[in-house]
Amino acid sequence: MHDNVFDDKTLSALNRLKNAIEKSTRIAVLTGAGVSVPSGIPDFRSATGLYSTSVGKYRAEDVISHDFFMTHPDDFYAFYKNKMCYPSANPNAMHSLLARLEKAGKISAIVTQNIDGLHQKAGSERVLELHGSIWRNRCERCGKAFSLDYVLQSKGTPHCDCGGIIKPDVVLYGENLDGKVLRDSVRAISSADLFMVIGTSLVVYPAAGLVDYFYGDEIALINKSATHIDSRADIVLNEDCALVAKWLDENLNL
Repeated sequence: MHDNVFDDKTLSALNRLKNAIEKSTRIAVLTGAGVSVPSGIPDFRSATGLYSTSVGKYRAEDVISHDFFMTHPDDFYAFYKNKMCYPSANPNAMHSLLARLEKAGKISAIVTQNIDGLHQKAGSERVLELHGSIWRNRCERCGKAFSLDYVLQSKGTPHCDCGGIIKPDVVLYGENLDGKVLRDSVRAISSADLFMVIGTSLVVYPAAGLVDYFYGDEIALINKSATHIDSRADIVLNEDCALVAKWLDENLNL
């Protein structure tokens, strides 16, 4: 990639990030929906994001709540299967870079708000899924596990042989995050020397509050739009994360 894709200010920030990665030994990463946008998965809050859509008279933000799932499972699944599941999506340059950094012994954990499993598909193993995964599904009654294919191929609401409704292992509004995942995330971030925050607007809690647990050297923020912690970050790149990843992939000395 030619450096002239970026202006001088951005190149300076990229070189700072490159140097920070090279000297770090315990990088914690927090990723949000913006990381998966280059893979063809829509984000939530942009003009064309998930929250700009609706299901009949219902707003998308209301549909992905626990209450809505319990009271309108057919409408929930019509939206979920069509708008939130992208089983054929492939990792992009940022997923691949993070997997490479983990293999190089740089990354201690990737804490992700994403439910798409693309970090694992790229080869990352130390992934903490704050909001669960579309790839895991269980019967609400007996606990039997089901594949994503089973859910997607079911007509309407998928049911278990026992008659129970199958629920995806994704955290809906009104549900608590997994306590162990949250504790492990705090532990990884608080012991990191570099914290990379990528593709998240940092408005959803408790994920947004994880920044407060970082006590290390530098925070690097990579997000297309500005966030409320830009002033706290040491390195800010308001750029497409896939382009940033490609530059780093070509320039890092690992």
